Amino acid sequence: METRQDVHFEAKPPATEAKAAETAVRVVMRMAELPAGAWNALAGDSPFLQHAFLDALETTGCVGADIGWEPVHLALFRDGRLDAALPLYVKRHSWGEFVFDWAWADAYRRHGLDYYPKLVCCVPFSPVPGPRLLARNDADRTALIQAALKLTRDLNCSSFHILFPAEADHAALQATQLLHRSGFQFHWFNAGYASFDDFLAAMTHDKRKKIRQERKKLRALGVTFRWVEGRESADADWDFFYRCYADTYARHRSEPHLNRAFFAKLRETMPDNLLLIIADKDGEPTACSFCLKDGQRLYGRHWGTLEYVPGLHFETCYQQGIEYAIANGLKVFEGGAQGEHKLSRGLVPTATHSWHWLENAEFREAVDRFLERETDAIGHYMDELDGPFRREPPPKG
Repeated sequence: METRQDVHFEAKPPATEAKAAETAVRVVMRMAELPAGAWNALAGDSPFLQHAFLDALETTGCVGADIGWEPVHLALFRDGRLDAALPLYVKRHSWGEFVFDWAWADAYRRHGLDYYPKLVCCVPFSPVPGPRLLARNDADRTALIQAALKLTRDLNCSSFHILFPAEADHAALQATQLLHRSGFQFHWFNAGYASFDDFLAAMTHDKRKKIRQERKKLRALGVTFRWVEGRESADADWDFFYRCYADTYARHRSEPHLNRAFFAKLRETMPDNLLLIIADKDGEPTACSFCLKDGQRLYGRHWGTLEYVPGLHFETCYQQGIEYAIANGLKVFEGGAQGEHKLSRGLVPTATHSWHWLENAEFREAVDRFLERETDAIGHYMDELDGPFRREPPPKG
């Protein structure tokens, strides 16, 4: 088998083969080269797919060839207009993806093959479901998939992956030979709650009692909370958040994926999508969580604390997010990847998806068999989880 060589990208890569005279799919290596308005019209409301968010990752150096996240976005132009797009990266590791394929990479290594580089369609460092095939119809979605598969071969990548796509993408993906992988996260759904107490009334007695006791203990310790909207935030708020964020990584002997400049850029370009939840103890800030939001959802992203306080993590990261969502009429609170402990906080298991293509036929068949077993196991696990809510409707009034 021929060994894949590393690929170096030129500043202006050539266009891929055009589907028709008036249509061309091009590789674009910088978001700044794409029209923000046209991109956002395709991306919808998700803050993670906004041109400003992806551009901030690039311009602040959070992604790039030197750290194994090389942008190679696909853009379908029709009569010179951006009509479809795919956020795409050449990856030289599997960090920051949250759909774990380390075992696949190890199997390649043990057989003397290279798994990296690979081609990945995702939002870097953000395990958030949302649109990935940014198009208005399945024909253009299919064109993007075919262009990505061609690019996989042109760049001698081992594989192509689409992580956490939205429901609108599934029909086009199901029509291909890509392998489907199931997963789950814990999300909270607003059942029309009038208040946080109304939400608690819907929970089982034990879980409701535990949350109330934790909140009472935090109040006794002098802990209060502030919701700081991005447009109302100050430099000091972001300096404090970043101190907490970096400390979380330091405690795990790691380096933050995102730098201070990235958050400053978001505050400048998309302040209405940002929320800081700051915990004060005796009037001084002690912990903080960072969220993004759109018109329907709140997304819990990062947190940190300068002092261990029992129950502070759950309140800062989950209960306060749920209370904010209720107060602002949001329909869903996504608490991030993994974490069965979120179940007792009112978040319930919610299916996620990813799609994969491996160029090596033998490994593709082996992974296909593995995914069948994994899907069954995940389904059984989700069915066996005990929900946090009462079986009967909560009392009203």
